[in-house]
Amino acid sequence: MDERSLAVTRRSLHGVAELVLAGPQYRSGGGIRLRVVPGGFATLADPGVRVDGDRLVTPAGSLPLTGTYAELAAAAGLEASPLDDVYSGGPGVRPDEELEVDPAAARLLADAFARGDAALRQLDPDQTPVLWPEHFDVGITLDEVNYGLSPGDDAIPEPYAYVGPWTPRTGDFWNTSFGAAHPLAELPDVLAFFRKGRALVS
Repeated sequence: MDERSLAVTRRSLHGVAELVLAGPQYRSGGGIRLRVVPGGFATLADPGVRVDGDRLVTPAGSLPLTGTYAELAAAAGLEASPLDDVYSGGPGVRPDEELEVDPAAARLLADAFARGDAALRQLDPDQTPVLWPEHFDVGITLDEVNYGLSPGDDAIPEPYAYVGPWTPRTGDFWNTSFGAAHPLAELPDVLAFFRKGRALVS
């Protein structure tokens, strides 16, 4: 996958997650939490929309992820809504910016979220993983340790799984400032990675 295509698609989808899904959901009283679904991610409450690959699926039909965020939201009967008043460190995408989504990159990111979500559900069946619009990662917290899957960021530009204990740990497993992280392409078994991290902090 071309690194630029992945990066711009990730930023665009992150913008959709905040401005078109979580923002309108929050303004209608449904909170900011999103969820992983086949093909992408979705709201938990009204307005009942989801991203499937390079399309936005609404109760009235589906729309291509093109144009500006404001235009996309309006076509879905919504108002693009940043969440700067709720958290800091979000995507920093403005409603008048243009989306740029590569279909292959969107599928790669959707597959990454699906793998992470499935592993998290096996790690702790009593929890439901949350896709957070701030950092655009899906995760759970268990015994003061964060487990999750990120679609990539400035530090690691490809999807990666992570284990982030609230109390710093030392040792070969802990390879980042926040804990441990490995690119998904190098992890044939995401659940095994999570379980190893859990064993080391228990």
